[in-house]
Amino acid sequence: MSETGGVHILVFPYPAQGHMIPLLDFAHHLAIRGLTITILVTPKNLHQLTPLLSTHPNSITPLVLPFPLHPQIPPGVENTVDLPAGGFRTMMCALGQLYDPILDWFRNHGSPPVAIVSDMFLGWTNNLARELDIARYCFSPSGAFGMSVVHSLWREMPKRKNVDDLVEFTKIPNSPLYPWWQLSPIYRSYVEGDPDLEFIKDLFRANLASHGMVFNTFIELESVYLDHHARDLGHDRVFSVGPLLPSDEVGPAERGRTSSVSATEINSWLDKCDDHTVVYVCFGSQAVLNNKQMEELSLGLEKCEVRFILAVKGPTKGHANQGDHGMIPPGFEDRVAGRGLVIQGWAPQVKILKHKAVAAFLTHCGWNSILESIMAGVPMLAWPMGADQFSNATLLVDQLNVAIRVCEGDETVLGSDDLARILASTTYERWMEKRVRAMELSKAAADAIKEGGSSFKNLDDFVGHLSK
Repeated sequence: MSETGGVHILVFPYPAQGHMIPLLDFAHHLAIRGLTITILVTPKNLHQLTPLLSTHPNSITPLVLPFPLHPQIPPGVENTVDLPAGGFRTMMCALGQLYDPILDWFRNHGSPPVAIVSDMFLGWTNNLARELDIARYCFSPSGAFGMSVVHSLWREMPKRKNVDDLVEFTKIPNSPLYPWWQLSPIYRSYVEGDPDLEFIKDLFRANLASHGMVFNTFIELESVYLDHHARDLGHDRVFSVGPLLPSDEVGPAERGRTSSVSATEINSWLDKCDDHTVVYVCFGSQAVLNNKQMEELSLGLEKCEVRFILAVKGPTKGHANQGDHGMIPPGFEDRVAGRGLVIQGWAPQVKILKHKAVAAFLTHCGWNSILESIMAGVPMLAWPMGADQFSNATLLVDQLNVAIRVCEGDETVLGSDDLARILASTTYERWMEKRVRAMELSKAAADAIKEGGSSFKNLDDFVGHLSK
């Protein structure tokens, strides 16, 4: 117990927007339930804690440790949002250098944490927890189905024999099957004996050995896969606590992001649109389309007669050829003025999806985006690009019937004519079936997080578990 009377835990988020935000929201719910929390960040990520520190000044404290130097990470970069997709692996290795500084902090603390809750990409903290003789809980910002595939990969270590190899996961419910290129790029890059990749293999396997797992999902969405994890791990310390969604009040300033259009302007534009007539297009905080993809995407939006909002991320500091990525074709915004709205930078996605004008969401199938769309009752157009997004698309399209698959792959170019046809289909009567299904899942999600719901109870159970 800490001096304030609540159980003291250390929360350690991985510095990627899609990972950090849900874990910080989880910390908010734990603080509400009386826990005392220290959150570990590096200096350039400290601003991300501003909403939490102002809301919980007496129960949440930051622990700011210097970012470890790494030859493949540009100076001043401490978050993957400023790196290309391949930067995830490098960031995982760099953060491993914090082991000794964290150990020193624990041993010099007057009332150290009794548990660590850390991101799935920080599995090495389980070894740290064992050295300190405390519990470590793995937080997964991915869904239970996606993590089933990840766990299976690093435990079974399937190997590719041919270019078109298919990998079947027979021990996972519904036996998902994926071509090699759709598996985790971090796993596909594994080379036996490489020090960095052996470190990454060990951290994923350490997740399996952790005291418990926390998922940003809810029972009514993924019960079969949550049950699978409990069987697979050999214990019932599997907590589904989602959807964990950021507050509407947390905007770009609080997240340290910039936007070309204010939230007020976006809302005013949507207010002028009829119900269920707008397609929202966004590929998350990490993905950056190459210029050929951008060209076909913008041309398809021009050709169709559907209203749309397009949120675009520009090239990062880590892109070798920045001019080859994220460029909006000249004159595009003028040609679609009135019918389309282009946002460069941060977009208030939760607010956009909740607006009654939105009919569909063209998404990369990142888990946070999926939960935000489900919570808003908006069906999806799935374009998975990497990581867990292919398994997420399987769940959405083949199992939940709340989306259609329109494209696959981060280098695939979706032709403008095909895109225009797909976008037009969201105005047809048959899209209503998807909308009805989305509204059913929306109600289930809302029920899960309200008092007495499954996720609400699991949050209470988790706190009770720590208190023991």
